[in-house]
Amino acid sequence: MPKVTVIIPAYNAERTIVAAIASVQQQSFGDWELIVIDDGSCDRTVELLSRVQEPRMQVYRYANAGVSVARNRGIARAQGEYIAFLDADDLWRQDKLECQVAALEQHANAAVAYSWTCVMNESATMIHPASPVWYEGNVYSQLLVRNFLLCGSNPLVRRHALERVGGFDATLTHGEDWELFVRLAKLVEFVVVPAAQVFYRQSPTSASAQVALMETRLLAVIDSVFAAAPPHLQSLKNQNLAHLYQYLTGLYLKHAANHNDVKQARQMLCQAIRIYPKTLLGNRTQILVFKLLLVKCFSYKLANYLLISISEKRGNKVSFNY
Repeated sequence: MPKVTVIIPAYNAERTIVAAIASVQQQSFGDWELIVIDDGSCDRTVELLSRVQEPRMQVYRYANAGVSVARNRGIARAQGEYIAFLDADDLWRQDKLECQVAALEQHANAAVAYSWTCVMNESATMIHPASPVWYEGNVYSQLLVRNFLLCGSNPLVRRHALERVGGFDATLTHGEDWELFVRLAKLVEFVVVPAAQVFYRQSPTSASAQVALMETRLLAVIDSVFAAAPPHLQSLKNQNLAHLYQYLTGLYLKHAANHNDVKQARQMLCQAIRIYPKTLLGNRTQILVFKLLLVKCFSYKLANYLLISISEKRGNKVSFNY
């Protein structure tokens, strides 16, 4: 039996699936199986998968049912003691599995190991390291404030813990990773690997309507999560909502194409401050205010150019050879 099962859900992932698989193949820890769940792709994903030479990989095809169902299908087929998820457009550093397996074996009471994350652009040529976090042990309250794991490609989880909580909520289309992490944190301990080992690819959200839909669905997930939280932690909900509205502000600004997009961004940021006034003191809010001023003072095209230039200077340009 393999020590680790890696599950990749793939839907129309022809642009990135080969690189994702390569980042698994290049792991310094080799005792793994790879389960790819093709979730009804209608592009070249299946063709590309058929060309991959990897005896430890199994590919299963299903009609499209969403990422949560795809991951749960992978869990049902997993044989490993530990389970890791890798989205088809994300990447891992070569020592990711090795370090996370070691962390769980050194901490018998922990059932989830996570690493630090870097956010990369669509072409994987530029990364921004996310702020490091050090939460360990009982991290339930910290996860109620925000998803500090950032993405589903991060954790390594003991299989028995996933089975205990029942896997992913198949009804969710947004926030399903965070919702699962919260349920896990309610029952088991976490351990951190203090190294940037996960590369999360930010795909463009092109339409304001998509951001509005995201807001509606994430608000529903937040309400559901806090409905199950104890009374003494209900006060954390406002902090969580403030993080959400800051995030939505950033999305509206990133894709601002007209006055209405900027208006929506301003409203999102004001909402964050109203809900949790201490938000105003944070560095993230100050950056968002600066971006709002840029978009207000310049044309949208010039403002976006300036914002991209600033982002490039703040980030590290990295080429991935996969």
